[in-house]
Amino acid sequence: MENYFKHESAYVDEGCQIGSNTKIWHFSHIMSGCVIGEGCNIGQNVVISPSVILGKNVKIQNNVSVYTGVICEDDVFLGPSMVFTNVINPRSHVNRKSEYAQTLVHKGASIGANATVVCGNEIGAYALIGAGAVITKPVKAFALVVGNPAKQIGWVSENGHKLVFNAAGKATCTETGQEYELLNDQQESTVKDFIHKQINEIKNHDLWEALK
Repeated sequence: MENYFKHESAYVDEGCQIGSNTKIWHFSHIMSGCVIGEGCNIGQNVVISPSVILGKNVKIQNNVSVYTGVICEDDVFLGPSMVFTNVINPRSHVNRKSEYAQTLVHKGASIGANATVVCGNEIGAYALIGAGAVITKPVKAFALVVGNPAKQIGWVSENGHKLVFNAAGKATCTETGQEYELLNDQQESTVKDFIHKQINEIKNHDLWEALK
């Protein structure tokens, strides 16, 4: 028995793994071989291609195509009409299915409406990509990037607030009070074990097994 919600106009192919409490809305198509975690929300007119992996609590807004080669970890947000690619040099008359490049979106990252992510790049944990940005290179964890081509203009907290660092290189999230420290132009949470915690969470997650 299905333990997820599927609107009557949506299509779910055989061979998908879909977690409990996930919702799939109008006119969306979930293709065979993909893995979708628990508690995800798949908006209207969304296509999830074969072998795509989505972690838990991934939110995908309307009119998004998630192509083969894309992996989204837990808590990722994909804004309306944002675009992934999976081939660098597509040609209608050349079959490049063997050349699909992997795009990895790490835990908690958000990608704004109408942004484009060129394949083969990695989006760091809790990064925030502005609406309409074009990602042509890897994005650091907690980075705030905008523009075409996208450039980093600052740092954000885990809850998505822009961080203002003082002369000592420290900042506080205005929502949670969590403190952050800037070291060697790299933001690090004062929760010293943050990176190790994320790695352990992934290794203990069903997503890790799917990646093996």
